[in-house]
Amino acid sequence: MRRRLLSSMLLVAVIAVLLLGVPLGVVVVRLFNDEVAQELRTDANRLLLGVEYSLSQGQGISPDQLARNYPDRYLQVFVRGKPPIVVGSPPLVGRDLTEEARSENGYVRVSRDAAQIQQDTQARLVLIIALAVVALGAAIGLATVTSRRLSLPLQDLTRIAERLGSGDARPSRHRYGIPELDLVAEVLDRSALRISDLLAREREFATDASHQLRTPLTGLSMRLEEIVAAADQPEVVREEGEAAVVQVERLTAVIDELLAAARRQRHAQAAPIDVDDVVGQQIVEWEPAFRRARRSLVLAGDRGLSALGTTGGLSQVLSTLLENSLKHGDGVLTINTSSTGRSVVIEVADEGPGIPEALGHRVFERSVSGGGGTGLGLTLARALVAADGGRLELVKRRPATFAIFLRHTRDSGRHHRVVSGPA
Repeated sequence: MRRRLLSSMLLVAVIAVLLLGVPLGVVVVRLFNDEVAQELRTDANRLLLGVEYSLSQGQGISPDQLARNYPDRYLQVFVRGKPPIVVGSPPLVGRDLTEEARSENGYVRVSRDAAQIQQDTQARLVLIIALAVVALGAAIGLATVTSRRLSLPLQDLTRIAERLGSGDARPSRHRYGIPELDLVAEVLDRSALRISDLLAREREFATDASHQLRTPLTGLSMRLEEIVAAADQPEVVREEGEAAVVQVERLTAVIDELLAAARRQRHAQAAPIDVDDVVGQQIVEWEPAFRRARRSLVLAGDRGLSALGTTGGLSQVLSTLLENSLKHGDGVLTINTSSTGRSVVIEVADEGPGIPEALGHRVFERSVSGGGGTGLGLTLARALVAADGGRLELVKRRPATFAIFLRHTRDSGRHHRVVSGPA
């Protein structure tokens, strides 16, 4: 590309020099010849005036004086009644340029050698050629600088594009002072930001998926442990086996939820769900783990409530809250369901030490944990509730009390904007 730019610019420069230089040379030759002819006419008229003045004063005409006054000229003076006066060396016939002036008393001729005129003309043409060479040299320098200025940014943009293709999505922030190339660089930077955002979302999805799948797998592991411990009790094995099947089904539902969330389709899937069924299923699932920890689960509040959401999403949120209470809480865990004029509320509270004041306002932030965990559980739980059109809030720090606010089923046809704050 750089070679093509140089060739094109040099070709343009050569054409421009030829188009300007050739006519300029012709014009200079003509002007110089006209100038020489005009100069000879002036000399002839001046010589004639000098001769007439000398005659009028009765003075003679000195050839030596004429030679001093008109160097490099061939002079011929013709006066009536007197012999001709010739000064200088005569030029070759056909190679001279002659002008004459006449009066009543005679006439004069002034000649100049055409070879000398040609030498002067060639000197001027050489000057024009030298200027053309200088112009071509300047054009070569300018073409080199311009081609370098254009080719280097394009090479840099090529490297940036290759880097983007290899997965390095860092914006370069390079600008080159050329509007068109700066626009390309800006587009590549925006593409890099979009690619970086997509890669970050993919990483977050992988992290979220691993965290979300861990809870159902933990429940499934507990059921299998119960089956192994009750191997000699068929009824218990059957009951725990059925619970394990439910866990597998829930695991499948969680995978579906994750895939739907990745496609941003969760909100459109929100439908009326039976709150008692979801809460009851979670109590049955987690009761053995709480029993081994010498703790109990209590269900309180209103029954027969219905809300807009997804069974898998609400189950996952309740599982996260129950698991956090099992790890970090203490005492009796109470799940209280109620209905207000705006929301269906599910409160989860225990009798533990609660959440430190320093973490109270950051408990839902990603990677923030007060007990050495991943810091993803509450973040994902809040995102799941928000995807169903509700919200998850920490309503009390000591003891820790979380509240899930879901929409009433009568709001299914209304435009809903998710906000944070009290119900």
